[in-house]
Amino acid sequence: MDLELNGSIAVVTGGGSGIGKEVSRVLSQEGCTVVICARRMGPLEDSAREISTETGREVVPLYCDTNEMTAVSDMVDAVISRFGKIDILVNSAAAPSGVVRNDIEHAGDDELLADLNTKVIGYFRCAKAVSPHMRSKGHGRIINIGGLTGRASKVISGMRNLAVAHLTKTLSDQLGPDGITVNLIHPGVVETPHIHELYEREAKKQGKTVPEIKQGYTDATPVRRILDAREIGWLIAFLASPKAAAITGESIGIDGGLSRGIFL
Repeated sequence: MDLELNGSIAVVTGGGSGIGKEVSRVLSQEGCTVVICARRMGPLEDSAREISTETGREVVPLYCDTNEMTAVSDMVDAVISRFGKIDILVNSAAAPSGVVRNDIEHAGDDELLADLNTKVIGYFRCAKAVSPHMRSKGHGRIINIGGLTGRASKVISGMRNLAVAHLTKTLSDQLGPDGITVNLIHPGVVETPHIHELYEREAKKQGKTVPEIKQGYTDATPVRRILDAREIGWLIAFLASPKAAAITGESIGIDGGLSRGIFL
């Protein structure tokens, strides 16, 4: 299927590592010029070179701290100055699993506010900065990356993913008349460097081995495997394409069936 993305300009925050990096790779493979943004320029530049060498497409690393509106605006201005448009925004910049401790007696309000500032307000800042440019073209795609903790009550940091779902739906109402769709995806257990850190933390907490923890996640997933980060990229590439123009305001799980809830 031709996703008709050739020549599109995509901005991926948190695009230098993990899921964001693989999303950037897939969009580049589909013909996008990709601007990857993060705070650490060294790894960001390495990722840009790697993806560009592999795909033969231009991949531009740009510094951006999504905790600061000025930094976000400067990044968007730099993209517009260089390319004249932004077709796609993928919001992926956030601390994996959050920084706030889960148990109420150990959870800090500053850490909780930091989680919300980065993932909820950070996504808001980026959408606010790109939307005027998308509106001027009468077209745009905003895809937010959430998490399954927004659909459960297991961890305090899950409130950030729930808030992103509300933000997504509200923005889809506001921006839809201008040809801009806004959607949210909730990845399940995905093969990234972060997931191995999670295995190690859980193994220490539960008194088990890392292979036992990994097998536990595998057994809890109906497709009986850990997901490949490219699969997240494939879904995002479709949502970013003209072929998904009728899909907006949705929260879509891509988790191998891990979610136990029924969402109508």
